[in-house]
Amino acid sequence: MTSRLRSHLAERPITWFFVLSYALSWLVWTPYVLSRNGIGVLPIEFPVIGGTTQLLGVLPGAYVGPLVSAFLLTALIGGRPGLRRWFGRVARWRVHWSWYVGVLLGVPAALTITSLPIMGHWQVPAADVLVVFAVGMVFQLFTTGLAEEPGWRDFALPLLQPEYGPLRGTLLLGPLWGLWHLPLFFTEWGGWPVFSAIEVLEFCGLATAISVVMTWVFNRTGESLPIAALLHIGVNNYFSTTWSEIFPGGDHATVTRITLIASTIAAVVTIVATRGKLGYAPPRSAPQHQDPVSA
Repeated sequence: MTSRLRSHLAERPITWFFVLSYALSWLVWTPYVLSRNGIGVLPIEFPVIGGTTQLLGVLPGAYVGPLVSAFLLTALIGGRPGLRRWFGRVARWRVHWSWYVGVLLGVPAALTITSLPIMGHWQVPAADVLVVFAVGMVFQLFTTGLAEEPGWRDFALPLLQPEYGPLRGTLLLGPLWGLWHLPLFFTEWGGWPVFSAIEVLEFCGLATAISVVMTWVFNRTGESLPIAALLHIGVNNYFSTTWSEIFPGGDHATVTRITLIASTIAAVVTIVATRGKLGYAPPRSAPQHQDPVSA
């Protein structure tokens, strides 16, 4: 039975990953969506921790979805060798220092420059914002980063690139990553009840654009998941801790559009500069359908 299950999963690992990620996350998020922090069907309210309800409302579903799905599929299909490769990318911290500097400084710089003409006014933030930003990066690395990226970039991307190529694979991954967030738009996370379908489309667009840059970073750093994760959480953390201190008065929709514009420009530059290769060098003997063991 285990052998047949393993064989069945190995035939379509990418499909099973997205099915499980969506199903598990959306199931765990259901109480949050139905609570008073969402559409208000259930008479329950999630507690505020650190100024937000997302720690208990959003984070559990994020962990259970892409992280658990990637781990289970890797273990079932690839066994111990597959898990060693999977964990190996998670722990690949040793990359040139310039990548850390580029990501940690480049992300807030790009988002700030993009915000200037849109917001029209700005102010110098207090010095302690830097401390808050640094603490937020560490916190988000072990929450959002650890919950999502071992699935999207450590499991799905190494399977998508040999199958579809780096650009087409990323253009598949990006919208699927964005749509995975869909139930959260009906909660405080998405600014509910102020909500429109345009915002969902914009979010999927920015997720796709950011994915292009993340694929390039992932490939160029020798598949270092921490650097790719730092890029992801750098965007989240900047808007959580710093942006409103520089640009007071902005709203959720404005944040989405600024991120979309900045990430789209970065994605176009990356595609043109790499001629669509995004830093990918296919293995010489790569099979047409890879599994987590060989990825």
